[in-house]
Amino acid sequence: MTALSINLNKIALIRNSREGDYPSLIEHAERCIEYGADGITVHPRPDQRHIRSGDVRQLAALVKPLPNIEFNIEGNPFASACQDYPGLICLVEETLPDQCTLVPDADSQLTSDHGFDLSTQGEQLKPIIERLKSLGVRVSLFMDPDLEQIRLAADMGADRIELYTGPYAAAWNSDHLDRIFQQHVDSAKLANSLGLGVNAGHDLNLHNLGKFASIENLLEVSIGHAFTVDSLALGMETAINSYKALLN
Repeated sequence: MTALSINLNKIALIRNSREGDYPSLIEHAERCIEYGADGITVHPRPDQRHIRSGDVRQLAALVKPLPNIEFNIEGNPFASACQDYPGLICLVEETLPDQCTLVPDADSQLTSDHGFDLSTQGEQLKPIIERLKSLGVRVSLFMDPDLEQIRLAADMGADRIELYTGPYAAAWNSDHLDRIFQQHVDSAKLANSLGLGVNAGHDLNLHNLGKFASIENLLEVSIGHAFTVDSLALGMETAINSYKALLN
């Protein structure tokens, strides 16, 4: 069974366009859980253009007592503290999510668009991974479907990888799709053989998820942008049911 974690960044972005707390992230998370989501994901950034540090604390208080719902915090472990943003690792140490997905996104990026190059960043990451694991937090690394990089992820002591599926989604309905999909299949197989769990995320939607979900032992997908759009068209409950039907 592949878990569905809903990323709330886009809901926070809508809220931040006005003063106040509407739509409420807490109420939105509660509805996602009520309708069958397996987890909640947030990706705070230093400029807090969507998820804010206070949101992370409130969502942790909501989700952590729920035994079957996972809380996943994503972000750049090297991002500096900025105003009310204490830095990703400080925020993770404070809230102790079930999973922390480390992502190599610079402050200037609109969204995550590549995985780690562990040949250059591995030594910096290794003590961070060890620190988070010592706190009981599962560590996942955001990775391209590159076999050598995945071997390095296992050497770093990560628990899981999250395959970056942006190029797969971009190749939908193109001649390149099967080749790119096979790269993800091969990467997932290698990761499993090395003892790494496999998650996936970025630009997955109701059109392309079914094929991707055929990858064996896919543990979790994180979906936010497309889910928010589909919720507008279908309603949140129908959208969640539609995604879960493709996963299982």
